[in-house]
Amino acid sequence: MTFRPDSTLSLVSPSISDICQQVAPLKLGIMASGNGSNFDVVAQAIQNGQLNGQIQVLIYNNPSAKAAVRAANRGVEAVLLNHRNYKSREEFDEKIVQTLQHYDVEWVILAGWMRLLTSVFIDAFPDKIINIHPSLLPSFKGIHAVEQALASGVKITGCTAHIACLEMDSGPILMQAAVPVLPDDTAETLHARIQIQEHRILPLAIALAASSSK
Repeated sequence: MTFRPDSTLSLVSPSISDICQQVAPLKLGIMASGNGSNFDVVAQAIQNGQLNGQIQVLIYNNPSAKAAVRAANRGVEAVLLNHRNYKSREEFDEKIVQTLQHYDVEWVILAGWMRLLTSVFIDAFPDKIINIHPSLLPSFKGIHAVEQALASGVKITGCTAHIACLEMDSGPILMQAAVPVLPDDTAETLHARIQIQEHRILPLAIALAASSSK
């Protein structure tokens, strides 16, 4: 158990003191639908020399996503692929795969990507798609995970970084951080504390997954 001034009590497992250094830089493609704070965290870890990698491209599906602004500020190319312009999920995923391959992406990071993946996507990057989810999986899958936790009355929730598979919010777990649910928590306050832990574990989980896949 560790104490951090910005997050109250939290427990991270597995415990890793420093982000692992890979022999070769990781070629990352990040996908986001919203604010993009997890994109920023990964980019900052790379800039600080904590994560040996490079963000090849950001893909976003929401034209108003702030993630695109964050990418521009960091000199990362951003590509808008609006799912509304495609006839099926499979057609949409095929375009995403083509775009990621065009940018020579090896690892895909779902950093707040609010779309279900099809086998078209999963099969193109087997065991190399990492998702971050605001609950201690397998509890509270899907959308509104924080609200689900509050409604259930659990006393501890958190976040999970895992390898994505075809089933929603499933796949091998890489790292988790537990966050206590306080008596006066709202969805907003609890989500804010969980997000601090998302930012803490995502770069670590990327390094852990890459080092384990060698």
